[in-house]
Amino acid sequence: MTGPSPLPAAGRHAGPVAHPLVAIDTATRRACIAIGDGLGAPLAMRTWHAGYRHGEELLAALDDLLRDSGVGLGDLGGVVAGTGPGAFTGLRVGLATAKGLAYGLGIPIVGVPSTEGLAAASVEAGNHGDEPLDLAVLLPAGPHDRYLARYRRSDGRARTWEDALGHGPELVPGGEPIEPRVAGAVLVAIDLPSAPGISGEAVAAGARAQAGRGAALLDAGRAALDRGHADDVAVLVPAYVTLPRGITAPAGTIEWSRDPR
Repeated sequence: MTGPSPLPAAGRHAGPVAHPLVAIDTATRRACIAIGDGLGAPLAMRTWHAGYRHGEELLAALDDLLRDSGVGLGDLGGVVAGTGPGAFTGLRVGLATAKGLAYGLGIPIVGVPSTEGLAAASVEAGNHGDEPLDLAVLLPAGPHDRYLARYRRSDGRARTWEDALGHGPELVPGGEPIEPRVAGAVLVAIDLPSAPGISGEAVAAGARAQAGRGAALLDAGRAALDRGHADDVAVLVPAYVTLPRGITAPAGTIEWSRDPR
């Protein structure tokens, strides 16, 4: 029995990818998979409310989507994986599946922050014009805290993203107001209900972003591979937003885990 074919060296991949791509993102309660033609155009997409059942449902859903799109596993030329941040179990299931496909098929993998895909999808789904635009993607981080990622679209291009005003992502402790942190930005609330500081429109923007996330991830992955970039399947890890098990309060700074174990 022969093993999988060697993967390209991390960081570089030879030339544009002309074969279909698959995108997988399980960072949120609404799972997402998509098949693209390798040029950025989706062939088939599916999102569904997985809750915490990603491990039970992902492989069957992927098999159905491949069959519906007429794409076989051997046809795939790359894998795009949403890397979070998000809940521990869902992220591990999605990234393990994506890495298993890349390793087993000997094809490149690209990790894309899930918040980047959600921000890009929010721009595509909204009527925001071509002016510079700030977006704030807000997700739950455990039972009380929130994770906030800021993005900026500039130069009239929906795919040009920068941290708004130099601010990076942050954990917002429960009870602290959201409004001052997102002033002037389009708020995109993911897996969160309407609440003080989170309007119904922010929740609706989150639903639209979830629906378009697959196409946005395919586009980001294709662009990375066309630039010659691929991640190392052995070290690509997800980003988490909750404290490690057994830790009830942060000491010092608040960070999300990048422990590859």
